[in-house]
Amino acid sequence: MIPCDRLEAREKIQQAASVTFLTGAGVSTPSGIPDYRSLQGVYQGIEAPEYLLSTVCLDREPQKFYDFVMQLYHPEAQPNVIHQKMAQLSQETTVHIVTQNIDGLHEKAGSSHCTNFHGTLYQCSCRRCGQEVAWSEYLQSDRHQDCDGQLRPDIVLYGEGFTDTVLTQAINAVSQADLLVIAGTSFQVHPFCDLIHYKKETAEILVINQTMIHLPCPYYFVQEDASRVFKEL
Repeated sequence: MIPCDRLEAREKIQQAASVTFLTGAGVSTPSGIPDYRSLQGVYQGIEAPEYLLSTVCLDREPQKFYDFVMQLYHPEAQPNVIHQKMAQLSQETTVHIVTQNIDGLHEKAGSSHCTNFHGTLYQCSCRRCGQEVAWSEYLQSDRHQDCDGQLRPDIVLYGEGFTDTVLTQAINAVSQADLLVIAGTSFQVHPFCDLIHYKKETAEILVINQTMIHLPCPYYFVQEDASRVFKEL
């Protein structure tokens, strides 16, 4: 780990020919969306959150699954300065985003090359007929009006695998970058954290986080709220 200040971080981002951002829940907390693991996060005080977001719960206790997922929706949330600056940067250089977040705020800010690694709450479908359903309809009921099938958001649940398309998009985004910027994530969840192994040998890694993370290779570290760093870009 190599300590780095905001000025150095800004220069690295602005001078890189190709940047891939790997983002987590900390990027969306300034938009009013709680993170998952902190004391203020949505998991706090809830028993077995991994179960509540699992295929087992979806099948066995659909109402419990639905009630919990409803807490994850924040359609009123707006992109913050981090999302906005990433989108603006994409107009000047090659930018890709691979995010753990399921809130859709990167796209809302205008980023077009974004891989939603864990899916998105704002695409829903029926498990019976396979039809896509508006997320606004899902907020009203988890039963499909057309066939009475069970609706679900297109997010990756515990017990589910990742599609080849998502994995390929994420690996390509990492492998072509001159600079990888990891922001707002503990970088401990597999296989998201394993993406680092696909970086170019010459690519640098910049971590903008409140806490240090563990990587198998050297990285520059800015111990700051990411919104303060991106505000200066």
